[in-house]
Amino acid sequence: MDVARPSDLIQSASRALRIIDELSTRPEGLTARGIARRCECSLPTTYHLLRTLRYEGYVERQPGGRYVLGPKIVNVFRDFMSTLAAPPKVHNLLRHLAQITGQSVYFSQLVANQLVVTDVVEGPHSPHLEELMVHSEDSAHATALGKALLWSLPSRDRRVYLGERGLRPFTSTTVTDSDKLDAELYELARRRVFTEHEQYRSDVCCGAVLVGGNSPGAIGLSCGLERWRRLGPRLTGELRVAAADLQGYQPPAARNGAQN
Repeated sequence: MDVARPSDLIQSASRALRIIDELSTRPEGLTARGIARRCECSLPTTYHLLRTLRYEGYVERQPGGRYVLGPKIVNVFRDFMSTLAAPPKVHNLLRHLAQITGQSVYFSQLVANQLVVTDVVEGPHSPHLEELMVHSEDSAHATALGKALLWSLPSRDRRVYLGERGLRPFTSTTVTDSDKLDAELYELARRRVFTEHEQYRSDVCCGAVLVGGNSPGAIGLSCGLERWRRLGPRLTGELRVAAADLQGYQPPAARNGAQN
């Protein structure tokens, strides 16, 4: 998602992050002069930022004068990935659900106010959705996973989330009005399963359920339209069973009653 340049942008912080970005693409390292040129920064300022980054452990200076990313980056990345990793019980459940339904199954979470697909087990009968691989995305209003997680937010937070990202029309059936979306979410929560029919991709339907416990999130599956017409009730039933099997699961309608 593109973010507007803030009026109070801190230049030194921005330049330091730019240095980290540049070094991440150059495993062989860069000289201070090379960094200054690529980051469009004066050489004295570059040296000042490099000394700070070295002190904090984000950058190391190799013999010969080249700079590379430091060990702190590895720790930060590992910590970040640990926040995204689905618990073993969830991953095993995804594998089982994919086996018995033949559909691709996903686990998604809200991480730092961003919808992130954190685990995927592909099934032979689902259309391949490259956008629903492990990554962050801004289609919450159009996907079953996103609808489930949007419902988990208090109404005010949900409005802010959608206001920042907008309601892009992925297909002609995508709900792009926030009031209509709220009404849809309320009805889906009452059924305890969140579904969407061709709102994200034409000829594709998806279902999802909210799960709680130590790592709250949503479990969902994708299915071709014709197969969904035949097997939709069975597939949503399997989703409900899967959610109930997870320790700490609470019905979404009950959990959100006090928030909306």
